[in-house]
Amino acid sequence: MNARTQYQLSAADLHVVLCLSRGATLAAAAERLGVDSSTVFRSLKRIERHLGQRLFERSRLGYLATELACTLAEHAEQMEMALEAARSAAQLQPEEVAGSVRISTTDTILHGLLAPSLKALRDQHPRLSLELHTGNELANLTRRDADIAVRATKRPPQHLVGRCLGPIRVALYAHKLSGISSLEALSAREVDWIAPDDALPEHPSVLWRRKHFPKVLPAYRVNSILTVMELVALGLGVGILPIFLAQGREDLIPISDSLDDCQTDLWLLTHSESRHLRRVATVFAHLSQAILLE
Repeated sequence: MNARTQYQLSAADLHVVLCLSRGATLAAAAERLGVDSSTVFRSLKRIERHLGQRLFERSRLGYLATELACTLAEHAEQMEMALEAARSAAQLQPEEVAGSVRISTTDTILHGLLAPSLKALRDQHPRLSLELHTGNELANLTRRDADIAVRATKRPPQHLVGRCLGPIRVALYAHKLSGISSLEALSAREVDWIAPDDALPEHPSVLWRRKHFPKVLPAYRVNSILTVMELVALGLGVGILPIFLAQGREDLIPISDSLDDCQTDLWLLTHSESRHLRRVATVFAHLSQAILLE
């Protein structure tokens, strides 16, 4: 590629690079930009032609950002944050909070803890919109795909700041009509297990079962703790569940006490650079007070 001399990158160029860096596919970037995939492709080719070098390597995994693309994406993020701060400062009513806040969590925490607290937040700040994303990793927060993360972890990343909301206690559960009421009763019978082994091989519940029931092979392997609960509720077997998630279900019964060596912590996390944005700080403060584990 032959670069044209002194090409002036525009804000739109940086936005294209940022969206493709975040999405890793033309379709995902196009959705973020509000255009079609062919437009993203043409924009990328134009930018690369003017710069005289590739910004992304194409592979079967998608568009992988080069070192230069990562650098440009970082500058685009700073520009994005500055623009959000300017928008917040320009609100018509100083007491109002407006804008979009992206929250990353797991489906278990979303349905069991986070969602019940959102109506009060929206009632108080109707101009605030929330984007909710579920997944089992912190990567999207690290890439700035999210403003706030609500995660179960004992060691939150050092580059993030936040607050520990308390311990997540878990227990072993069965269907209420299973005839199993204790670990002793479980050991005396051949019972199917439901577990997220393949999706979360290092999950505390998986490690606990392998330690205390090493000969057990789960009959059902699923990709989320929420699915474990729903299958246990159907009477398909037993499974380890967060107490906050299962305690309100009349179709489930705990067959163990809280499993102490399976316990982890719930963290509310954000970036040090964005925690002072009014919209982010407002949501962070609300969730820190509204999410109750016990």
